[in-house]
Amino acid sequence: MTKSTLLSSLSISDKLPAPRVPNAKWTKYEIIFWLLPFVAFFLFQGYLVLASQIMILGLFALSLDLILGYAGIVSLGHAAFFGLGAYTAGLLSVHGWGEPISGMLAGAIVAAIFGFLTSFLVVRGHDLTRLMVTLGICLMLYEIANKAAFITGGVDGLWGIQMWKLLGIFEFDLQGKTGFFYSFAVLFIVFVLVRRIARSTFGLSLIGIREGGKRMPAIGANINRRLIAVYTLGAGLAGIAGALLAQTTQFVGLDSLGFVRSADLLIILVLGGTGRLYGALIGALVFMIAQDQIANVNPVYWQFWIGLFLIIIVMVGRGGILGAFDAWRERRRARAANAGGRA
Repeated sequence: MTKSTLLSSLSISDKLPAPRVPNAKWTKYEIIFWLLPFVAFFLFQGYLVLASQIMILGLFALSLDLILGYAGIVSLGHAAFFGLGAYTAGLLSVHGWGEPISGMLAGAIVAAIFGFLTSFLVVRGHDLTRLMVTLGICLMLYEIANKAAFITGGVDGLWGIQMWKLLGIFEFDLQGKTGFFYSFAVLFIVFVLVRRIARSTFGLSLIGIREGGKRMPAIGANINRRLIAVYTLGAGLAGIAGALLAQTTQFVGLDSLGFVRSADLLIILVLGGTGRLYGALIGALVFMIAQDQIANVNPVYWQFWIGLFLIIIVMVGRGGILGAFDAWRERRRARAANAGGRA
């Protein structure tokens, strides 16, 4: 199955970016983007904990973008995997195993296994069915964690998490320096992996399923296997994000399994733009900074202003912030071409 054969079977969606031949080269804008955290580390020393949470939330949004933006699987219960990863890493630490990397991987494995087991329910339905199934799974896990307070801490949360030194050298400090670089390293490694997957023939097949799933079997693509694979992968990545949050904050709350966290994730993707990878990261950055600043100015009605900001973004540019940026670049190129033609 060649890329040209696959691309010829795709149709363009009005809501998501048109499929393009993948390019593995890193652009200068991408390089600048990944240098910004180092600039933030030196300029905003007092906000390292917030920066770590932004990167973790970006990783969490990236895991949903993989299954929603590429495969078209709509989910309202992605927090289930995030919470499983968080509780796995937290419980390991509480019971005597505080090694960060292995705890993070354990969280990813548990979330991926649960994602695989539930994927058979999710991939069989369509959008509305998937919404209800994923939401139901998340609500069930939330209630189980709430009732099993002797294990999870219930509404009081899971306390007593103490992490060992990262790589046996770097101790987790109150200033959040170790957590900052730990979160950044994991985010970058995972992003490189997801970027490579999105630009592979597997990633192209996911776009084909999203754009016109009924056509894909004609070229020999097994739709269910691909959806199960990407759903399991997305669940594992969400588990990594949850484990990171538990390790860097040394606390796991019941809200890590809550519906609100899943809803926030959808808002983040709408803000940044789905099916773009960087939209998940930019959306998390804008959402967290806006929430932090607006809550400081108006702690009672901050959700109103977040909602207004979201409406403005959607109205100004289809496809979120990155969609608006792409539209601006296209208009600029068109004006330049027209000016060149008149000359």
